[in-house]
Amino acid sequence: MLKAAILDDEVRGSKLLAHKLDIFEDELQVVSIFNEPAKALDTIIKLDIDVLFLDVEMPAMNGFQFLERLGTFNFEVIFTTAYDSYTLDALRISAVDYLLKPVDQDDLQTAITRLRKRVAEKLMYKSVKLEKKQTNRLALPTAEGVYLVEKSNILRVEAMSNYSVFLLTDNKKIVVSKTLKEYENLLDDEHFMRINRSVIINLDYVIKYRKGDGGTLELSDGAEIEVSPQKKDLLLQRLF
Repeated sequence: MLKAAILDDEVRGSKLLAHKLDIFEDELQVVSIFNEPAKALDTIIKLDIDVLFLDVEMPAMNGFQFLERLGTFNFEVIFTTAYDSYTLDALRISAVDYLLKPVDQDDLQTAITRLRKRVAEKLMYKSVKLEKKQTNRLALPTAEGVYLVEKSNILRVEAMSNYSVFLLTDNKKIVVSKTLKEYENLLDDEHFMRINRSVIINLDYVIKYRKGDGGTLELSDGAEIEVSPQKKDLLLQRLF
């Protein structure tokens, strides 16, 4: 359910708009109506709304001045005004729509459709951003607790019997009681590769490849690691 607020200095106009929005009651709820911009400044952020229906021409403070005074806000804006001379200003702040009074029901329907799309895109962006943030980190359980490590800070992972040793770019070592195979699946992306039975490396830290049966890699920390002959061709494809 989308939450909306209305700011219009005309009491009759704000009530009329709220009435027209009743047709969308299954998807949008008007949670507050303001008729004085100064009072709205103090409370509107606390409402956690999705959209503000905002009049432009108001005494003491117009709609654009209101948003400027408000500063940072996370809701969308749909302007409602009797004047069509502010369209460019509305575009500059990426308003969802600019409705002329008296608000036509079809125009309102179009604005709500655009609003739904904008909110859905915002939610998708947040979801992708969160997923990316989560997948860029790896939880490493140890005897002392759980380390949350950025994958980009992992230099390599070495097998040690049934344990795995994570060597990080800050020279820290973290020993985890899981096998290398388990982490091979978790680190299965474009940056990591298992180059022999005992080591997974971060390809971003390879500084040199020396030819040989399988060859040898030199990493940025000076470590030299032999490459399994079976992994050589794939490694060279990924490196070059």
